[in-house]
Amino acid sequence: MTSLEQREAQNNGPTPLAGIRVIEFTHMVMGPTVGHILAGLGAEVIRVEPIGGDSTRRLLGSGSGYFPMYNRGKQSICLDLKSAEGLAVARDLAASADVLVENFRPGALDRLGLSYETLSDANPGLVYCSEKGFLPGPYEQRTALDEVAQMMGGLAYMTGPPGRPLRAGSSVVDVTGGMFGVIGILAALQERHRTGKGQKVVASLFETTIYLVGQHMAQFAVTGKAAAPMPARISAWAIYDVFETADEPVFIGVVSDTLWEKFCALFGLDDLWAEENLRTNNARVLARDRIMPQVRALMATMTRDQIVAKLEGTGLPFAPIGRPEDMFDDPQLAEGGLEDVTLDNGKETRLPTIPLEMGGKRPGAPVTLPKPGADAHAILQKLGYPAERIADLIGQGAVETA
Repeated sequence: MTSLEQREAQNNGPTPLAGIRVIEFTHMVMGPTVGHILAGLGAEVIRVEPIGGDSTRRLLGSGSGYFPMYNRGKQSICLDLKSAEGLAVARDLAASADVLVENFRPGALDRLGLSYETLSDANPGLVYCSEKGFLPGPYEQRTALDEVAQMMGGLAYMTGPPGRPLRAGSSVVDVTGGMFGVIGILAALQERHRTGKGQKVVASLFETTIYLVGQHMAQFAVTGKAAAPMPARISAWAIYDVFETADEPVFIGVVSDTLWEKFCALFGLDDLWAEENLRTNNARVLARDRIMPQVRALMATMTRDQIVAKLEGTGLPFAPIGRPEDMFDDPQLAEGGLEDVTLDNGKETRLPTIPLEMGGKRPGAPVTLPKPGADAHAILQKLGYPAERIADLIGQGAVETA
């Protein structure tokens, strides 16, 4: 059962991309993110893996979550792209596709005869999305990773304390680079409605990073002063911090003069409210060194739950400091933010679905991660291959089945 058929069988969520077929030649995170988002919105996504399955399936440590997170809702076929027979199947898949996604090193698919120029000759409507390290320019041939882009583009500099660059706590550039790829694909499909022609879309890690740090570039342009790393920055608000409590920390932001009045009333800070010169935001920022010790001392006398109970429903921004493992039991996510997933080892869990609502419905449906090559027979039959040819391809090792 395809991801679309599975979702329709469950009668869950919107499927605005129903009828769109995506062929995916990807690995790791950036490329698979594109396919996962498209699959989550109802597209049929066929993932082409090497014989034996994508090595991403076998990563340890921080990489062990890559495959289950970004490959749900897809079908799997394993092809030997070094063989003429496997390449022929790949070309037939591309000829049947609306969208092709790839994120291998520059030129890797070109050398196999799977370039946009070659494939679009047979399929002029093809939208071909390449997820790369860099857009065209002097760095184009470099190998890039999420961390490389964060370090080069200033994100790591802005995340860590001064002199200690620190990568963000998730594959944020891989994922947002994949999201930009999806935006480009959807725009290209819309243009195809008018022209009948597809096109090549390229998204990149480095330029995505630059977009993310663009606010700091703009700050420099406006003020003439370089932005300080986030741990050392001068905040736009006096109270916009993580506070230690009697047990677990909590973030609180007081981002307007009205909220300052409310904050002082909630926490009995009558002496601070009595200072009329502190009733404007910029004045509070200038007095931050005097205000913060008093507020920190107060918060340290209370538990996190006590503080949250005071803040709930007030309009003041606040956040208990959560951990990823806490999210499985989060009551907000229980309302549709997680979907049931059966991992390829048979274990059942719940993982984040596409964070959208469309027409009052959330995307998402129970899914089972495909084993390598699990959908090979169904995919080849849909291409019109007779049983004899399918058996020959499997016997020759050009196609592998689960």
